[in-house]
Amino acid sequence: MVGATGYAGAELLRLCATHPDLDVVAASGSSNVGRRVVDVVPALSAFYPTMLICSTAQLLATPLDVVFLALPHGESQSVVPRLVRDGVNVVDLGADFRLKDPAHYRQWYGTEHAASDLLGKFVYGLVERHRDELVGAPLIAAPGCYPTATSLALGPFFDAGLVERTGVVVNALSGASGAGRGTNDRLHFSRLVGNAEAYGLLTHRHTPEIEQELGASVLLTPHLVPVSRGMLVSAYARVSSSALTSEGALELLRQSYEHDPFVVVTSDPPTLKDPLASNLCFVSARVDVRTGWLLAMSSLDNLGKGAAGQAIQAWNVSTGRDERLGLATVGVTP
Repeated sequence: MVGATGYAGAELLRLCATHPDLDVVAASGSSNVGRRVVDVVPALSAFYPTMLICSTAQLLATPLDVVFLALPHGESQSVVPRLVRDGVNVVDLGADFRLKDPAHYRQWYGTEHAASDLLGKFVYGLVERHRDELVGAPLIAAPGCYPTATSLALGPFFDAGLVERTGVVVNALSGASGAGRGTNDRLHFSRLVGNAEAYGLLTHRHTPEIEQELGASVLLTPHLVPVSRGMLVSAYARVSSSALTSEGALELLRQSYEHDPFVVVTSDPPTLKDPLASNLCFVSARVDVRTGWLLAMSSLDNLGKGAAGQAIQAWNVSTGRDERLGLATVGVTP
C-alpha cells in the first residue's frame, strides 16, 4: 500500500485488517518512513503493532500481487508504469487515471499527464455502473467521493433519458477528512468549527469526472462542514419527461439498485450520518412538477464508499470475489 498514512490510506489499512484475502505486507508513507504505523494511526494498534512504514522504493522492491495507491494527484503517475511493467495489479484511489482524455488533466489539473498511454487501460471503479468492465480488470481507478455520490444519485435518470444533459447543478457537503491530512487555514479548528464554507468554485477537479460519467454539463459547488467524515449531495437536473413523478423517480432508483448491496434507496431524504463507517450510499429523489426539476439526493462516508471502501469493493469484483467481502453494510449510530 502506497500512501498508507493519509486518511484514505489509514482507512484502507483498517478495512484490510478485517478482509480475509488482503494481507498487507508493505505500507509506505513518504513523510513517515521508519516509524511504526501505530505511531501515526494509533487506532490500528491492535492489528498492526509492529509494522514499520517503508519508503516507496522499498515497497516497489517487494513481491506483491496488488498495490493500492492513496496518493495526492500527480504522484501515482510516477509509480504506476513500473507496477504495470512488473505485472502488479493496481487500484489507484487518486485522480491520476480516472479521466480518459489527457487534455482534461491539462485543463483541470494544470499539468501534462506523465503516463497518458495508460489512461485507456484503467477501468473506472464505480461497481454499480461498471461491474462487467471490472471483472478481471488488473488496473482500477477508484472514483472520487463527489463523483460517486453524484453519479449514484443521478445516473439512473440519465440512463433512462428522463433528464436534460445541460444545466445540472450539484451542491455537496463534505467532512474535513476529504481535504486530506495536510493542514491549511480552512482546516484550522477555530475556522472550521461552527462554520460551513464553499470552496473550489467553478474549478473543482471532480467536475470533469462527474461530466465524464454522466455525459452531462455540470456545475459543482462543494462545501466544507465541521464533521470529520461524511458527504451529503443535493443534485438538480431538468426533467425531460412530464410523466416523471416523485414516486416514479423512487421506483426507478429501487429498480436500478435492486441487486446492489451497498446502495440503499430511501423514501426520506438521506442524512450525513446514515452511512458513517460503512460502504453504503443512501439515495433518494423528488420531482417538483411545478418547476420541472428533479432533486436527487445521496449520502456516503467520504473515506468509505467515497474512497477506501469503494477501492476494495472494486478489487473484490475484479478478482471474482463477493463484493461485500471485508466491507460493512451497516453504518454507525448515533
